[in-house]
Amino acid sequence: MLLKNRKHITSFQAIILRFFCEYNSEGAHDRVIHSLFQSVTTRTAGFNTTDLAAMDESGTAVMIILMLIGGSPGSTAGGIKTVAFAVLFLAAVTVFTRRNDVQCFKRRISDETVRSAGAVLFVYLLLFFTGGVIISRIEGLPLLTCLFETSSAVGTVGLTLGITSGLSAVSRVILMILMFLGRVGGLTMIYAAMPSSESQNSRLPLEKISVG
Repeated sequence: MLLKNRKHITSFQAIILRFFCEYNSEGAHDRVIHSLFQSVTTRTAGFNTTDLAAMDESGTAVMIILMLIGGSPGSTAGGIKTVAFAVLFLAAVTVFTRRNDVQCFKRRISDETVRSAGAVLFVYLLLFFTGGVIISRIEGLPLLTCLFETSSAVGTVGLTLGITSGLSAVSRVILMILMFLGRVGGLTMIYAAMPSSESQNSRLPLEKISVG
């Protein structure tokens, strides 16, 4: 696969971020081991070797991002998937460098693939943020803590900061719904919710919109 190496690049960056964000009081060896394990487990494993509730906000934010990205397509991992994240990153690079096509390893990536990746990202961000805000309002808990729980649920990871057992029935139902939708997958949700449109032989006039 063209984007296979992107998964390893993302994992390496995650390990570096975890190393500098957390475990400052530990030795170099323990910091490397914990950073490695906790970066990999955010893909979908759901195990932890350290107290996640003791993390500072920067470490929590990094784990939220990793859980939302998830694993690779075709695996049992949840999240938007590493390849979708890489496609969106390459699309941004294409805009910055003013190229006409999204490219990777001397191959062109179709516009349909870029649109699909963008739609999946939008769906996951909408579910993750909306669920976190609702739970935060219901439970009176910090928003970042609730976003950690919803990102873990929608990414089907299984990690928690220890608040799950104390949540109300409504908040637990929200987490269960997010886990189900996250397991079904972003594109499946989109195709199921939106009616299929017939092929069109005509196209609407093009409108150029200024963004950024």
